[in-house]
Amino acid sequence: MAKFEAVVVGGGPGGYECAIRLAQYGIKTALIEENKDEGLGGTCLNRGCIPAKTLLMSSDLYKEMKESATFGVSCDNIAYDYKAVKERKCNVSKTLRNGIAGLCKSHGVEVIYARAVLTDAHTLSLSNGETVEADKIVLATGSQPARIPIPGIDLPGVVDSTGLLDLEECPKKVVIVGGGVIGIEFATHFTNLGVEVTILEMLDTILAPLDADISSAMAAKLEKNGAVIKTGVRVTGIAEGLKVTYAAKDGSESTVDADVVLMAGGRRPNSRDIGLEKVGVATTRRGHVETDGLCRTNVPGIYAIGDLNGKMELAHAASAQGLQVAAHIAGKPCKAVDLNKIPSCVYTSPEAAMVGMTEKKAAESGRDYEVSIFGMSGNGKAMVMGQNEGMVKLITDKATGEILGAHLLAPRATDMISEFVTLMAAEGTVDELAAAVHPHPTVSEALMEAAHVVHGNCVHAPKPRKKK
Repeated sequence: MAKFEAVVVGGGPGGYECAIRLAQYGIKTALIEENKDEGLGGTCLNRGCIPAKTLLMSSDLYKEMKESATFGVSCDNIAYDYKAVKERKCNVSKTLRNGIAGLCKSHGVEVIYARAVLTDAHTLSLSNGETVEADKIVLATGSQPARIPIPGIDLPGVVDSTGLLDLEECPKKVVIVGGGVIGIEFATHFTNLGVEVTILEMLDTILAPLDADISSAMAAKLEKNGAVIKTGVRVTGIAEGLKVTYAAKDGSESTVDADVVLMAGGRRPNSRDIGLEKVGVATTRRGHVETDGLCRTNVPGIYAIGDLNGKMELAHAASAQGLQVAAHIAGKPCKAVDLNKIPSCVYTSPEAAMVGMTEKKAAESGRDYEVSIFGMSGNGKAMVMGQNEGMVKLITDKATGEILGAHLLAPRATDMISEFVTLMAAEGTVDELAAAVHPHPTVSEALMEAAHVVHGNCVHAPKPRKKK
């Protein structure tokens, strides 16, 4: 029986970062990953974030080249080689995966490729026949695409996000069931290529967790690019030939044809058959492991991080929790990850990003707040880039100037949101943002401009009308 001070189960972002940090603290650590063929990196690196953004990078570039005449640049015979793009996607993941393996080795983390099942609070039985014992166990098994119970879901051509990433050829017509982040990012990818895209969403809006102004503007942009969006509808079945039938709220049914149907209806935690019941680890009705603010389960010595605990299903949230758990195990000063200051990003065109409260949440909170919006049409760099659609929207506390929420729809929004994350973490105010000099010309100036709007003295926005 191998003995460690700490064992981390799952080699995704939360798991491998937790393991490396534990090793940096001088703790003898093993990292157990089930998928030997795929390697480390988890869903994010192998079947999610990285490969999806690699595809988007290629399709964004293709679209820019198609529209290059706007910039006085002529590009003839523009072509999109889907197989070559897929090969690049695989190579990017492989390079990063090898890098993670090298990091684990460098820091002395022992990586074991096997499936691990809890047998008691300190013991794991491995599929390779070995048994591992540890003082502390961190569960980081992640999640997988949820299976929506719809007739015809097993037909050829009906895929989840993993299956879509493995396509060898670009389809001509795609139906996307689900208007969340995954569905909308793939919708952006395919509309960039001129593919007929239909989005079927059960809720009344796409990207429901985002601020309403951002999600509605995103819907308008997608429709402008050729996507058909049907909200408030329920898919009732998929027939041979990939004919997708959906029903509106009034009961009327419609059908749309597809070459590929993407089921993008969310994810479920990988909590089954890993020994949770045997050990007595509490789970929710949806299968998430119940944890406190420090990611501790009800069983002493066992932690659960990332998608498995379901607090916030984002790779960077899992990483933050992994580092926090490592500090707690090592007896270092640590506090619960503030989920209200975790940013969310959508890699569309333009990009969307947010942190903190939406306007709706602010209203529900009862706080005295105000809203300021700066349109990207007033940003010089965005105009230079030909991407001057979108906005920066701030939700601030009227009395203190505290930034309660920030919402971006702009080029490079997913990079710029970090400025708000840092400011909010440091308890900075909108006054301090307004006073911080931003370089010109940059898209980031729009953040400063939105802060000036709060005080009604933004020089690059029309004079606000007096309220009656």
